[in-house]
Amino acid sequence: MDQSLFHAINQQWTSPALDLFMAGLSDPQIWMPFLIVIGIGALVFGGFKARALVICLVISLAIAGLVTSALKSNVARHRPKHVQSLRMVQLQKARPKFLTLCKKPVIRFSDSSDRTRSGPSFPSGHTVNNTIAATYFTLFYRRRGWLYWFVALAVGYSRIYLGAHWPSDVVATVFLGIGEALLLLSFFELIWRIAARKWMPDVFARHPSLIVGHAPSLSSLNPQARGSRYST
Repeated sequence: MDQSLFHAINQQWTSPALDLFMAGLSDPQIWMPFLIVIGIGALVFGGFKARALVICLVISLAIAGLVTSALKSNVARHRPKHVQSLRMVQLQKARPKFLTLCKKPVIRFSDSSDRTRSGPSFPSGHTVNNTIAATYFTLFYRRRGWLYWFVALAVGYSRIYLGAHWPSDVVATVFLGIGEALLLLSFFELIWRIAARKWMPDVFARHPSLIVGHAPSLSSLNPQARGSRYST
């Protein structure tokens, strides 16, 4: 089943438009400058929730990178190109990197030289990073944040399309990423409630949680206060 689905995605359900889209979506060098600018902008101009999201996400991705590396070494599962010939899509060189999206990618089939390139297959680093981001966006910005799941799932699909991972790698990594995100965010929330209550009581009074909005004001909790305000 795993191999059948892989071959369908990698070799049958393809098109020139998908080749460029999937290869571009899966290349972090194209998007990294934009993501750095967005992150810095959120830290400088964003509110408490935006800053908390960026800081928690950056720390989580760093920790997830270590977990991913450890799992790859211990599981040591072969990538598809390590064991068979498959269809590969390669973006052409360009500077700046995003201009490669204006060029037609190169399509070729893997050979024996590709079998010694790249590390083990499970878990997918691209998928775990984007899954963690999607989970955080959903928890921090519920109504709008869940939309990032379209990006996360598309990235996971692109890793199969490009021949980098088996479908089972991507599916299992999605659950791994969700688990890591929830565990790490629970840890950050605990640290915030302990440390902020002690060292930043004024800030904690306004933001008792990293992911929940502002603490309700006294007037919103006291009907008499609201009545006296409107009666003046």
